[in-house]
Amino acid sequence: MTNKKTMMGESNLSNAADPPNSSNPNNPSGESTVQAPRSLWANLRFVRLFMAYALATFGDWFDALAIQVMVAYRWGADPLIIALIPVCMAVPGILFGSVAGALADRLHKVRIMLLCDGITIALTVGILFAPSPAWLLPLLALRAMMSVFHVPAQQALTRQIVAEEQLFKASSLNGFVNQCAKIAGPLLGAVVLAFFSPQICILINACARLLSGAVLWPLRRLVEKQESAVSSDPAGHDVKESKSLFIQWQQGWKYLRRNHTVRNTIVFGCLGLMSILMIEYQFTTLFREIKPGNESLLGWLGSSVGAGAVLIILLLDRLPRIGYGWGLGGGYFLIGTGIAALGWVGPGTSTAWIVVMGLCTGLGNGLFMVTMNYLLQKETSPDYVGRVFGIQNSLFSVVLVAAPLAGGALIRLAGPSPTFQMIGMVTLAIGLGGILLQHMLWTVPSSSASKANPESAA
Repeated sequence: MTNKKTMMGESNLSNAADPPNSSNPNNPSGESTVQAPRSLWANLRFVRLFMAYALATFGDWFDALAIQVMVAYRWGADPLIIALIPVCMAVPGILFGSVAGALADRLHKVRIMLLCDGITIALTVGILFAPSPAWLLPLLALRAMMSVFHVPAQQALTRQIVAEEQLFKASSLNGFVNQCAKIAGPLLGAVVLAFFSPQICILINACARLLSGAVLWPLRRLVEKQESAVSSDPAGHDVKESKSLFIQWQQGWKYLRRNHTVRNTIVFGCLGLMSILMIEYQFTTLFREIKPGNESLLGWLGSSVGAGAVLIILLLDRLPRIGYGWGLGGGYFLIGTGIAALGWVGPGTSTAWIVVMGLCTGLGNGLFMVTMNYLLQKETSPDYVGRVFGIQNSLFSVVLVAAPLAGGALIRLAGPSPTFQMIGMVTLAIGLGGILLQHMLWTVPSSSASKANPESAA
């Protein structure tokens, strides 16, 4: 990996944990000398990080259905309480996303992830014994906060331990496991739920997090070069530590403002995500109106969306990279096409046609997410990866709260089918604009953040 500001090494670890051609931690120039192994799987640090991420992601999706069943059926909670569940899980990202990114760039990333896994286990066990929604909602919010701190650390560490020419493949693999978890997690959770109680699903999530921490544990002594911003004066240690963190938080926003490619990517992502999330929770409303007797349509649509995402990610895994405009704009174009087509579904529309629409939407979703994660890692200086992903998490969390409310109001005003048609066309237009304006939006200047001195951006 070509890393001009970060030296990677690992002390007190078995040699078996080091990939071939690993970086030299004693390089006095600060230049990383990592050469990409022939296979990404030869990078044992990445393998451990990938396995831990897969276990944590699978666990998160495994008990999602169980919690909904417990709240709706076992407790008979009011619909307003059920609607508060996604809101409580999004608020921590709004409040702490950018701060979590600054901490990920400042502190030891593996230890942040281990701490988050440990606290998540404790909170999941607390959810297991929650007696009512009044206890459940705060516990869900606190557990979501651990993911807010976990994700920037995981992305920043990936940027450091993976060679630059293999970042696209690493992003594809992360996207692949994320989409598989979205499909397999709720499906297997539903199977377990059919034979056991929701508490068993929640307990399995806690075990998955425990395994995630166990896989990461050998990397706890990974040596990372941190920014030296704290004075050695004991009298002013606490004050200067706090000030330094605030300065790093400010630098993250300044860096984003000055980095043309990364800034446009996050803004473009927010625009498209806003339109998508306006109808993501309204598929049941659409199908209830046009085919009230066919409850299986939602399952067919969800499965086909997941299958389309996995299919495109497997295809992208065979490519060295993809053009930013075609990946981001093309992804939204396909998503918009699928959503708009669903707006024209009628009572006589066959299930096969709905599966095709789901595949189209899934292809766009997988294409966009892999390209965006790769771009943010590739075009961000290694010292700022955590802060950039933290800011992205904050902004996307705001969209996650605002968009479903706006979509629900729009559907009440115009009806489900016209709303799907309109939002689909808007998303399609955003994607088409990204393709046509890709050289303007994502042209990487000569002083690209991936090559420039990161101190100069702040």
